[in-house]
Amino acid sequence: MILPKPPFEGSCLCGSVQVSVTAPALLTLACHCRDCQKLCASAYSLTTMFPSASFSYKGELVKGGLGSSGRTHYFCKSCLNFVFSQIGGADQRINLRTSVLNEAASFEPFVEVMTDEKVPWAKVPAVHSFPRYPETLENLQALMDEYSAR
Repeated sequence: MILPKPPFEGSCLCGSVQVSVTAPALLTLACHCRDCQKLCASAYSLTTMFPSASFSYKGELVKGGLGSSGRTHYFCKSCLNFVFSQIGGADQRINLRTSVLNEAASFEPFVEVMTDEKVPWAKVPAVHSFPRYPETLENLQALMDEYSAR
């Protein structure tokens, strides 16, 4: 698989929020946790992780979701489309909802997490699967290194 090359552009459902990314993706993943299932109204959420410094947006966002869990989720103020999230203590990365990217089909999930909560019929072509989250930052960094080497 050849990884897509930046820059990347995209938008929310109504187009009020425009996103731009100038760096390659750090990692792509599918999360099967019940929170993501409910937040995305789907069997899992698709995320593409980017360096925060490479990400910009135009438009009005509102915070919502599971902020008390150490994650802050950002939604378009107009259509309430889920755009991205940030994890407390990991300000150097943002987790962009893959579906907002114009090139979304090019970002196949490399990792799937929270498979303990996966609905049985959901099939994801990820190279790596984890019953929970990778346990350490070193494990996450190793996955990002492997992803970027593809």
